[in-house]
This record gives sequence, C-alpha cells and structure tokens, in this order.
Amino acid sequence: MKRSVDRILTTHAGSLPRPADLLAMAPGQAGYAARVQRAVADVVRRQAECGLDVVTDGEMSKPSFITYVTERLSGFEPSREPGAVPWAGSREAVAFPEFYEPTLRQSPNAAAPRFVCTGPVAYVGHARVQADIENLKTALAGVRVEEAFIPAISPSNVEGRQRNAYYKTDEEYLFAIAEAMREEYRAIVDAGFLLQIDDPRLVTYYILSPTSTVAACRAWAEVRVEALNHALRGIPRDRVRFHTCYSINMGPRVHDMELKDVVDVILRVQAGAYSFEAANPRHEHEWRVWEGITVPEGALLIPGVITQSTVLVEHPELVAERIGRFAQVVGREHVVAGADCGFASFAGSTEIHPSIVWAKLAALTAGAALASRRLWGR
Repeated sequence: MKRSVDRILTTHAGSLPRPADLLAMAPGQAGYAARVQRAVADVVRRQAECGLDVVTDGEMSKPSFITYVTERLSGFEPSREPGAVPWAGSREAVAFPEFYEPTLRQSPNAAAPRFVCTGPVAYVGHARVQADIENLKTALAGVRVEEAFIPAISPSNVEGRQRNAYYKTDEEYLFAIAEAMREEYRAIVDAGFLLQIDDPRLVTYYILSPTSTVAACRAWAEVRVEALNHALRGIPRDRVRFHTCYSINMGPRVHDMELKDVVDVILRVQAGAYSFEAANPRHEHEWRVWEGITVPEGALLIPGVITQSTVLVEHPELVAERIGRFAQVVGREHVVAGADCGFASFAGSTEIHPSIVWAKLAALTAGAALASRRLWGR
C-alpha cells in the first residue's frame, strides 16, 4: 500500500452515511442493486472531492459493518432467543445505567436480528462480495484517488455476535469462521483492492467482560489474532489494513482498555497498516505509547485524527498537530491520517448527521495539508 512519500495521505475507517432512499429499500426489491451502485458512485466521488486519498464504498450495500456477514455465511439460522444489545451488562452500562439504558434501547444495533450457529460454517457470499467489488471498480473510473479499500469483518466479531450451538469448542468455532472468511478476504485482495479487517471486539472484549482481568483479556485476544492470521495466510501483509476501535460512539468511555495493555497484541496481526483511535479525549494522550513501541518493519500507522465520538468538527490546526505527533514518533512516511471509527457503522445511525460527517472529513484533509507543509517544508 502507498505511504506518505511527499505529503501526508488521508483515509478513514470505512462506513459512511447511506442515502435516505436507499435505507428505505429492502435488499432484493426491484431497483435495489442499481440504487446501491449509484450510492457507491456518489460516495466515492464525494470522498475524492473532499480530498481523501484512500477511499472505499462507504459500505453502502451493508446493513452494518458486522451484521452483513450473516448473508454471506452458511451454518446459521435466526435465533429464537431474544437478542440482547451487546453493550448491555458491559462495564460502561453498569457504571452509567441512566445514560446507557435509553441509548442502547434506541440504537439500530438493538433491532438487528440475532443468529445462532447450527451447522458447519462455510462462505456463500461470493456473489455479494463480487457485487461490492464491481460497484467500487465502476465508481473509481474517472476518479482521481491514490488507492481504495474494502472492509471485511474479523472472525472474532462473527464469533461474538452469533452463539455457537454446533462446534465442540469456542476455538473450533472461531477457526471455522476464519477459514470461511478467508474466501472474502482473498476475493478483495485478488480484485486489486486493499483489504481492511474490522475488529473492534479485539479491544472491546475487556469492556464487555466485567469480571475479566487485563491479563485474561490479553490471553483471549492472542487466540483471536492467531485465528485472524490463519485467515490471512498467504495474503501479502502490505495489502492488509487492520482496524480496531472501542465500538461505542458517544459515551463516558471510562472503561476502555488502554492501548499500552494491548498494543503488542494488535501488532501481531499480519497487516501492513494499523488503524486505531487517537482523536477522542479518552485516547488522544496515547500517542506517547508509540514512543516505546517497535512497529513491524515497513508498517504504517493510521491514527484517528478526527473522531466519531463527538459532533464537534475538529479544527484543521488541531488535526495537523495530531498528525505531527505521530510523524515525530514513527516518521512522516509511516503515517496516514485517518478517523477513529466509521460513521454510521449501522445503517440508519443518527448520532452524527451526514453534513457533520463530511465537515469532519474536510477538516481531516485540510489538516493533513497543513501538516504536509510543515513536515516537508513546502
């Protein structure tokens, strides 16, 4: 993947707001596929006009960055058990019940259907991922950007959302998912796109497991990284971006796992770039963690320099300062400016209005331009 050779390149974390008329349509209804294709073309064009260098399809075809996968894997059936919002019972929800109870109830995540694994897991999403690939290829025609990526969910997040009622052990279930998802990962890379692995659960497991210690969560995460690397075997690491975040947007965030406690595990993922939260008030200070870290040779960092955790639009000067900190620590050519997390990671999310999303992305590119002038002296 391209690095910041003569200026700071810019990107984001994947999900972008879907058009209202697309949200009103059901997959499979007449005109849906054509509307998705137009939405991808529009969102790619707008990213380019905003000045973003490494763009994506905005996940226009997906109900969310995670639930889309149930349409692409066999071995699952709808759960008869009532679906619990993953954050219910988390350290955050327990500490701030008055805040989280109504917030979680109103989340699009609460209405998303739940599934259970009742048979062998296999990949059956070839037509769907190919449609995503073709839509993005078509949208990129005549648009000037540096590169494009397609996000795909990690095995751990599939495991965490769909209860296992078939495999003998959790680990057997996890590796079966990894083997299946490998087909999607390969299809994206073979099509010439960068693959972004979305894995918020790697660092949110601590929040979601109130009785677990940091040591226990690290041990849990090490097995999940092993499974992900199993799925990525044979894929050049310089075609893979790894994104992790804390999944929760506007909230106190006092129980987020600290970067210093998990960064070495993150860097074991066989990726060429690592995308992480670095712009919200709970994590901005953690840029200093990287002063004592040896990044894998040739790897890039994609720190969030704008955040989805507030509607405040970052000033370009602040964005430039955030970029400068990381350039100072790991070298300017190893930094690509990104976002903490996706915007509208669940279709229909209303936390950040689309107009504010695009204002934030404009601040990102303006701040990167300022940082480039300072770092290259021109």
